[in-house]
Parts: sequence; structure tokens; C-alpha cells
Amino acid sequence: MIDANKLSKLRELANKMDFNDDRLNKYYQQKNENSADVKPYAGYSTLLRAAQSTDIKALDIALIGIPFDFGVTNRPGARFGPQQIREMSSMTEGPMHHESGIIPAQLCRFADYGDINFERTYNLDQGIEEIEAYFHKIADAGVIPISAGGDHSVTYPILKAIGRKEPVGLIHIDAHADTGGAFNGSKFHHGGPFRNAVLAGVLDPERTIQIGIRGRAEPHWDFSTDSGMRVVHIEEFYQMGLKSVIAEARRIVGDGPTYISFDVDGIDPAFTPGTGTPEVGGLTPREVQQLIRGLRGLNLVGGDVVEVAPPYDQSGNTALVAATMMWEILCVVADSFSTRNTNN
Repeated sequence: MIDANKLSKLRELANKMDFNDDRLNKYYQQKNENSADVKPYAGYSTLLRAAQSTDIKALDIALIGIPFDFGVTNRPGARFGPQQIREMSSMTEGPMHHESGIIPAQLCRFADYGDINFERTYNLDQGIEEIEAYFHKIADAGVIPISAGGDHSVTYPILKAIGRKEPVGLIHIDAHADTGGAFNGSKFHHGGPFRNAVLAGVLDPERTIQIGIRGRAEPHWDFSTDSGMRVVHIEEFYQMGLKSVIAEARRIVGDGPTYISFDVDGIDPAFTPGTGTPEVGGLTPREVQQLIRGLRGLNLVGGDVVEVAPPYDQSGNTALVAATMMWEILCVVADSFSTRNTNN
């Protein structure tokens, strides 16, 4: 039997209603005052369980769905990605990042801003134009986008909107470098967004690092090295080690505005089978989490999670991983936003 005095103290702890972190007490007090407690299994699913809003003036960060897979060169299905990422977002709960202690809701105003409603669903080039026009409105409002794709072709028009005033740097986690040329009659496919962005003058290749690259498509990625991008193949990733790769990423992008783009096929398909172009021998979810956390303190201006194709993953695990990485990105981007606001 536990000592009576010790047991009494333990029962006092158990009866304690507040959190040790006063920020959490404040968060839950405000939440209870402003909204009902919606159970994870009830109501409507949203990206990261965020509130829904279409008032762009009321936001600092917009979580945006891009149901688009016109640009795939292999298996389609990523148009269903945002929908399932929302569904799997309901599996996670809580306002605070457990390692960093970041509480995004106390650093910025963010919400699920909904999906792009495409008017032209049979033309890749026109679809890319619609995405760019949509994100121009987001950028013009001074709002930071964090998007759920969709195939990787969507990142090009996003970068065109974000980088039109000043070219951005890029931290790109993927199995494929996505700097290929025209393919099957179009340059806008998901294997070429970063080539397109460099040639449009909105992405600085010398401030770009691509991490986890592997597979037999390697000959298509000559533009990456030719333009000055830092390419970290999966073999070099493990030779360098996680901490060294993070340090290299921070060195490459420096203090300038930087975008994060994460393709779920950067992770081994044992963890994320639901994607259009799976490549065996990839990163683990834990490693990608640590990579993103290592970007805290950079000048981050947006991010995306792409290539979730639910038809190839009956368990939904790919979308769960995607929702988790979207949360990781939100935390470091919210922290960056707050730092810029404080300094200004």
C-alpha cells in the first residue's frame, strides 16, 4: 500500500483542474467562452481541426485545400487529398506542440479557409492559372498560405504568387527533385514545378535545398544541380545525419523569405503508400518531423503538403502523416510570423 501522505498528495494532483502551463489555461478558457466543445468523431472535419472562416481579413494564416491532380504523370487520386487530410485531422487534438511548446493559436489567427473551387477541370494549363489567381488574392491580403494538395504541380502557381515581389528560398522534402522539362505536351506537370518557378524568377535556386531525393527518375533532375540547387540524396542524408542536414538547410536559405514544400512520397511508402509515385527507401515520419522542427527561427512565408492520394491507402495512414506534417509546418510558420510581427 502506498504511504498515506504520498497517496493524499497524489489525489490532490489528480483533482487539480488547471494545467501547469498558464498559456494552456488561457487558451482553454478562451476556447470555452467562444465555442462549443466539438468531439473528434462529431461535426464537420477541418484541416488541423481549425475553425472555418472565409473572412481573409480576419486571418494571418490560411489553411487551404487544393483538390487538383491534373498534373500527375503516374497514378491520379490526389484531388481527394484535402478531403481525407481533413478527416484524419480529427484524430489529433490539443493546441500545443509537445516538443517546442508552440501554441499557434496564441501567435496568430488561422483557420481552414476551404478549398479552391475549380471552374475548369479538364485543362491543366487553365487549372494552374486558377490556382495562381487564387493565391494572388491570398498574398495581396498579406496572409500566409499553408496548403493541402493536390499533386505537386500546385506549388508552382503558389510560388508565383508568393515570390512575385521577392524570390523565395525553398526547403523541399521529396523523393523527386521535380525540376523536369515539358512532358506529354505540358510543362506544368507535377515533375516540374520548381524548374518552372526558377524560370519565372520567383524561386532562387541558390537558396533551394532538396532533401530525400532518390529513384530511377534521377536523369530528369539535371536542372537542379545545373541551376545551383543543393540536392541531398537519401544516401547523403544518412551519411550526413539529421542534425547536419538541418544545419545545411538553414545555411542554404539564410535569412531570406523561405517556403516549405513536403511531398508525402519523400517518406518511405511503408508509411505513406497513398501517393501517385511511391519510391521505396525513403525517410521515416519521425525524421521529417525533426527536419521541420529544425526550421524554427527561419523567415518562413508559407508551406504545403502534397501528393496524398487516398485511393491507394485504405487505412488512411498517408493522410494522417500528411495532417501531422501540416501541423508541424503550422507551428514553425506561426512562430516565424509572430517573431516578424514582434520585431516590426
